[in-house]
Amino acid sequence: MIRLPLHVVLILLVGVSGCASTQQTRSVEQSGFLGDYSMLKEGKKDETLLIYKNPQADWRKYQKIILDPVTLWIGKDSQLKDVSAEDRQRMADLFWAKLHEALKTDYEIVTTPGPDVMRLQAAITEAETSNPVLDTVSSIVPQLRVLTGVKGFATGVSGFTGSASVELKVTDSSDKTLLAAAVDRRGGTKSLSGVTNSWNDVEEAYRYWAEKVRWRACLLRGGENCVEPEA
Repeated sequence: MIRLPLHVVLILLVGVSGCASTQQTRSVEQSGFLGDYSMLKEGKKDETLLIYKNPQADWRKYQKIILDPVTLWIGKDSQLKDVSAEDRQRMADLFWAKLHEALKTDYEIVTTPGPDVMRLQAAITEAETSNPVLDTVSSIVPQLRVLTGVKGFATGVSGFTGSASVELKVTDSSDKTLLAAAVDRRGGTKSLSGVTNSWNDVEEAYRYWAEKVRWRACLLRGGENCVEPEA
């Protein structure tokens, strides 16, 4: 077991405790969940990596939302193949719960389609745990910091941290018109938040995405006091 001197722990806490817990990666793989990806464009600074917004959508008319169960899409080389069935279910349930918690404040959650009802469908396409001990040690050990830098340069994710990818689409529940779609991937940073939980980076990504969906919906319908979530 690796033991860190007290003064080193204090330096780490002061130096990184205020950092964002997750960050957007440089790229993301398409899982097939959305089917057609041709309408997606590269997102801007405050958007997902790939995004589509229907320019004809009247977001103000939607007062209710159907929130489908979150699904997992496991491709041939997916990291999810190495995740236990129990953890897969827990991740799907957690992401759904985060979406429900964020959206119930602004929308009535329903199960029946209607003219003022939109449907949100989400899929988890990747999920990789972090190595909390090595992530912490890499902040002070030069050799490990080099490895961290190599991975971070290639993927945009700090070494030894976790990552997750999702795809989402919003449709009109009555006529199935596509209103919006997004593909994104996030990974952990050097924040020590949740350092003892190897799934913390993934869970924080789900929390951020759920709050981001609410914030984006607020902007699209012209709402007031739309609060952008903290990463």
